[in-house]
Amino acid sequence: MTQILVLNNHGQFTHLILRSLRDLDIDAKLVSNGLSVDEVVSQDPDGLILSGGPSIERTGNCDTYIKEIELPILGICLGHQLIAKTLGGRVNLGSQGGYAQIELEILKEGDIFSGLGDKMSVWSSHSDEVIEMPPDFILLARSKHCEIEAMKHENLPIYGVQFHPEVSHTNDGEQILLNFLKVCEDYKR
Repeated sequence: MTQILVLNNHGQFTHLILRSLRDLDIDAKLVSNGLSVDEVVSQDPDGLILSGGPSIERTGNCDTYIKEIELPILGICLGHQLIAKTLGGRVNLGSQGGYAQIELEILKEGDIFSGLGDKMSVWSSHSDEVIEMPPDFILLARSKHCEIEAMKHENLPIYGVQFHPEVSHTNDGEQILLNFLKVCEDYKR
């Protein structure tokens, strides 16, 4: 069975990520972001999800996981921003803070957006946002609130989404989690 570790960055929806995965019959475990790389790898995960959270200062060793663990990674909200910052992108205050329902324009449907068409209603916060993608990243989705709502590495299975697929306010958010599971399953073959 494919196992996904959710790295706890102390976000208000972190436990909801875990529950959403388990509701989809995905083997998932919530772990501290203070674990060493060896402690994470010793749990034999097939993929990592970097949760959202209140601040980049509370992301523990997540930057090291991004650089050193060769597994599929999905960053959600703060996790998305951390991927960008760690790999050479830029993060800044967003033009619109707080949570809101927004319409996402999906530019590349494959991978995590597979089967979702070209538009999607999502629940997102834009207090902080990625303003410049790291080198070798591709833009997957945007909105009128944020140009970089979702991105992926050109060659590696590393994804970031500004919005929260784990909440009920995001239509078809569970499909994004299932699509990430498929990425993890394909990677381990």
